[in-house]
Amino acid sequence: MSKSTKVIIDPISRIEGHLKIEAEVEGGRCATAHSTGTLFRGIELILRGRDPRDATQITQRICGVCPIGHAMASARCLDDAYGVKPPHNGRVIRNLIQGANYIQSHVLHFYHLAALDYVKGPDVPPFTPRYEGKDFYRLPAAVNAAAVGQYLEALDVRNKAQQMLAIFGGKMPHAQAIVVGGTTQIPMADDIVEFLWRLREIQAFINNTYLPTVYAVAKAYPDYLAIGTGCKNLISYGCFELDDKGTMLMPGGVWTDGKQHKLDPSKITESVTYSWYADSTTGRHPSHGETKPDPRKAKGYSFLKAPRYDGKVHEVGPMARVWIANPVLSKNANAFLGVSEKKDLRFRDLGDAAFSVMGRHAARAEECAIVAAAMEQWVMSLKPGEPTCVPAPTPKKAMGMGLWEAPRGSLGHWISIEDSKIANYQAIVPTTWNCGPRDDGGHPGPVEQALAGCPVSDPANPIELTRVVRAFDPCLACAVHVVEPKE
Repeated sequence: MSKSTKVIIDPISRIEGHLKIEAEVEGGRCATAHSTGTLFRGIELILRGRDPRDATQITQRICGVCPIGHAMASARCLDDAYGVKPPHNGRVIRNLIQGANYIQSHVLHFYHLAALDYVKGPDVPPFTPRYEGKDFYRLPAAVNAAAVGQYLEALDVRNKAQQMLAIFGGKMPHAQAIVVGGTTQIPMADDIVEFLWRLREIQAFINNTYLPTVYAVAKAYPDYLAIGTGCKNLISYGCFELDDKGTMLMPGGVWTDGKQHKLDPSKITESVTYSWYADSTTGRHPSHGETKPDPRKAKGYSFLKAPRYDGKVHEVGPMARVWIANPVLSKNANAFLGVSEKKDLRFRDLGDAAFSVMGRHAARAEECAIVAAAMEQWVMSLKPGEPTCVPAPTPKKAMGMGLWEAPRGSLGHWISIEDSKIANYQAIVPTTWNCGPRDDGGHPGPVEQALAGCPVSDPANPIELTRVVRAFDPCLACAVHVVEPKE
């Protein structure tokens, strides 16, 4: 029997927040893994007793990288509770604000958080410190040098994406313009021009630099098309409304045990048996969820809960969105991506290999191109000077649900209103889905399953494990957002 070696990475760097991974390595592979959210903060309980309209601002403070996803989920939650729908301009501007946030987040993830696991830069920060080992960095010299140079170029692209967001959102992070019933910024012709010229520069970077670099990395690391498979169950709530009927650019759905199904939000629950929360709250639907910390619970090993759909483990994120949307996207994918024929690595052509580290990177990059292309159509559809919001009187009593897709995956907000105040507020975020611990039945979460079987050539330099985890783009600030208030 081979000797077992415990590998602890605490914290994993180059992600948002504090994540600990503990793995047992046997025979050069990860046998089991535990994912631990170590951060402990407060948002949901802070909302109790407040005006419901405060939620779109307060929930954005969950994360500074992807606050727009929270603003959108919260606003849609309030739209549902208030019984209102944004007008055309409001719907389109919400898409443009969220799309700009997608671009900056996806570019940030690849170039500044994940690519440094594959690209060997000069011996200076941010390229150091790094794991060192045989065959760790395989890119051809010319491709490696180009990728190193793109690090700074990508920062400029992110800056332009943030500027685009601010044109209609007011500022970034924590945009002010997304509200119940629509948005606050009435578009003018000069806003459209300012937005469009930045967008076209970004489109050129995505299509001519970002996508080819992702494909080049995938070609240099073909084994990572078979590493990090995970649970192979996927969920997406859908995002980017195209009309008043709720048609989405990225349609929602569920992929479970090899079959696609319609999403049923009533099947979402959260387990806490292995989380530092009171066992009395386990298995509940989030609309009736409760946050009761129990940090000394013997079985617990994470401040993340364990969301489940129909009792089963599901992964969320760009891979889930593109996989589930594929029947719709594949009809126009070449046009969106600016190619006339199949070439290089394309996520939709990968089959089972899409469930992998490189599959996740390919899906994120191609989604970035698809969203950027769609944004040009959206901004040109704006009607200058026309309203962006409808009146939305606060109800005395109501419940609401807001389902959306943040860059990292499915995001849901649930609200209960009593006496025109927030009585209860719950959020399940993408990284809670992906990095959560074992559930009531002992089934490991998506990241824990993706790590199982991962090769580890040197337990002292476990770069393979970090590549798997970073492909999910974890955001622990989002995933852990509770506080135990002192009397």
